[in-house]
Amino acid sequence: MGGQVYQTMYPAIYADKFPEKPAVINAGTGETITFGELNDRSNQLAQYLYKEGLRRGDHIAVFVENDVRFFECIWAAIRSGLYVTAINRYLTAEEAAYIVDDCEAKVIVSTLRRQDVAKDLPALIPNCPGRLMMRGTIDGWASYEDAIAGQPTDNLDVEWRGDTMLYSSGTTGRPKGIKRPLPDAKVHENDRLRDTLGAVYGFNEETIYLSPAPLYHAAPLAFTMGTQGLGGTVVMMEKFDPIESLRFIEKYKVTHSQWVPTMFIRMLKEPEADRTQFDLSSHKVAIHAAAPCPVEIKRKMIDWWGPVLWEYYAGTEGNGSTIINSEQWLAHPGSVGQSFTAVVHICDEAGKELPAREEGVIFFEQELTSFEYHKAPDKTSTSRHPEHPTWTTLGDVGYLDEEGFLYLTDRKAFMIISGGINIYPQEIEDALVLHDKVADVAVFGVPNEEMGEEVKAVVQLAPGIQPSDELAAELIAYARDHIAHYKAPRSVDFIDELPRLPTGKLYKRILRDKYWGKHDSKIV
Repeated sequence: MGGQVYQTMYPAIYADKFPEKPAVINAGTGETITFGELNDRSNQLAQYLYKEGLRRGDHIAVFVENDVRFFECIWAAIRSGLYVTAINRYLTAEEAAYIVDDCEAKVIVSTLRRQDVAKDLPALIPNCPGRLMMRGTIDGWASYEDAIAGQPTDNLDVEWRGDTMLYSSGTTGRPKGIKRPLPDAKVHENDRLRDTLGAVYGFNEETIYLSPAPLYHAAPLAFTMGTQGLGGTVVMMEKFDPIESLRFIEKYKVTHSQWVPTMFIRMLKEPEADRTQFDLSSHKVAIHAAAPCPVEIKRKMIDWWGPVLWEYYAGTEGNGSTIINSEQWLAHPGSVGQSFTAVVHICDEAGKELPAREEGVIFFEQELTSFEYHKAPDKTSTSRHPEHPTWTTLGDVGYLDEEGFLYLTDRKAFMIISGGINIYPQEIEDALVLHDKVADVAVFGVPNEEMGEEVKAVVQLAPGIQPSDELAAELIAYARDHIAHYKAPRSVDFIDELPRLPTGKLYKRILRDKYWGKHDSKIV
């Protein structure tokens, strides 16, 4: 399909077609942004950014909780030919500032609800002069509402299509921006996501899409924007709650939704009478991804909701994907599907392709998509196959069966997936090792029935320091002071000496296997 231009929609089309139709609804409060308002406000911000000198290929950052105003910021960038980086709302000021600086954002938008972190950002981001705050202001920030109020609601003369540049943590500890070349297309052209949402999942103008997850994540961001891009309505939850999410499906007559397995687990743990009281008959498609779903959990969900579950495997890199529906999954339990947007290859460490049922590194072959890790050429290079430049990997391990269904069997470099969120140990280790009572530390995931995994730290103490419950609590608190709370260890164990080679390489598998019981599958 190289060279073909796809025609798609965006807010300007629907602002003319049905300006009063909700583009997004806050599920809990009922606050609504119509397509007319979304179009006008995103245009006003686009005009402001252009007036401030931002041009195609420049960057803005958005540090916002799940707020209906989030979408006008993203659409403003997308219709201006800009890159937009949505920042994890749970990060500390230091962590957020690193991303703002690394992506070279010229403008950042935040909200008054982020003020505890935002108050420290101006001093940390001197190269980002444009700092706008919604719903109120604090020192160092200008009013977002005042900034766009005087701007015209007209489209820019030329609306190049922009893109997201999201950050995925790496094994070196610092997050890495995932950057794709901007398409040589206007905003109403070349949106490949439209084909997937429309042709596969049946998204259209009648879609009502429930988004229970943080919007800064790649999948919720892509699917909510895709919903609006096809004229559907997004029902946004400020945070996930198992019973409330079911109530919202009934209340708003939700047709489509997206989840992570932890959400399924939490719903299934609710008393049956509570969770089965709602009318879910409008619900036609429930998509899930981001983390392995235990086979029995998924089977229970299909028994409860019916064959409406779809699963896909992909990464923020956009280098390929697999897909599987409920009927296929019941015939291939545990699989994440067959090749969808790229050809799947399983290779050994030398790059040699392996036959069915043999475990190896998963590569996607896709001619059209290229990506790089921003300012990390070594990481970009290691994502490429040694002999086939169009084959790329996320570093995951798995195998194909005889019918081409993919099964995941390991994760890249001990990445922790807790509740569908990727957590990389190195960043946590780098923070904890600075504590004066810590000589060495290893961080990895250990089993958690609800979250899939939780963060465990194993610490080798400095000479003369004795382990204690109080010291463990002190180290957890210390970690929380330096990194986002969700990354901090849930527990700390002590060890006399960590198993390191003379080269400094840590045998983390030796430590980790004690907690996982050496299961046949490395994914539980």
